[in-house]
Amino acid sequence: MKFWKMNGAGNDFILINNIEEKLPAEVFPKLAAIVCERHLSIGADGFMVVDRPSEGAEADYRMLFYNSDGSVGEMCGNGARCICRYGYETGLAGERPVIETTAGIVTGERIDEELYRIRLNDPTHIELEKEIKLDAKFDFWKRAAAEKGLDMCLDSGFSCRGSYILLGEPGSPHLIVEYKENVSELCGGEHLKDADEDLLRELGRALRFNSALPKGANVSFVEVTGDDKVFERTFERGVEDFTYACGTGTGSAVTALTLLNKVSGNNVKVTMTGGDLYIDVEEIDEEDNGNVSVHGLYLTGPTNIAAMGEITDVNVKRLIG
Repeated sequence: MKFWKMNGAGNDFILINNIEEKLPAEVFPKLAAIVCERHLSIGADGFMVVDRPSEGAEADYRMLFYNSDGSVGEMCGNGARCICRYGYETGLAGERPVIETTAGIVTGERIDEELYRIRLNDPTHIELEKEIKLDAKFDFWKRAAAEKGLDMCLDSGFSCRGSYILLGEPGSPHLIVEYKENVSELCGGEHLKDADEDLLRELGRALRFNSALPKGANVSFVEVTGDDKVFERTFERGVEDFTYACGTGTGSAVTALTLLNKVSGNNVKVTMTGGDLYIDVEEIDEEDNGNVSVHGLYLTGPTNIAAMGEITDVNVKRLIG
């Protein structure tokens, strides 16, 4: 089975072309879990399948996305940018590909050999500064805090505020937490870049599974570091850890920060572990019921083709025969 290994700002993926491979869809979750395991197989944050568009869909091709644990992802922004490049490089599409995703149609644009831009799915649900209450009985935090000499007591409970945003339909869920305003004391660092990695990870996990979020969430901790400059760390569901970048998380973060008047929404630079991504918020509309809607959310960033080859994993051979 042929594959490409690609990444967008360090958010890495294994991609196969099912137009050629012709595998049944039921094998994809297990296949994703096998090949994304970093120590036993190729390793990646996610697994993407290029396939023919659904009947009636006005798209060049279809993108199916699976997290590294085999669970289905509604959409992946960096993955979509990579798959735009794949379409251009292989002749499946031109410089402006149209891609069918589980969350809706995504359009892309080739800017140069590495740089690609996509229009993310519009937000379908926006809930700014939602209060999230956490179970106080986090033995890990108490033990870690004592070991690190942090003055922290969670017996009285803990809550923070985060903006809950769904992109597309069905929505890809994101919780955006402003680090300094909400959780800096809990995570042992004044700035997000200085946060204790273990404590921040446990907080991300706790928020990701919080019962107040009906679909769970990808949890993005953010800090505005300058004019239209943001630093972000995202704990991704399905990966169950921090990734080097998250495109939909970045788009959701800038949406929330724009609506809260923390950034302009114009060419906002978001720095993550794997590099820089840029977000533009094109249009914000006030609705009659007092809510707001956002239209035209654009993600720009680098893509990289790390490898092309053949999957020879014995466990894949056993799976597909």
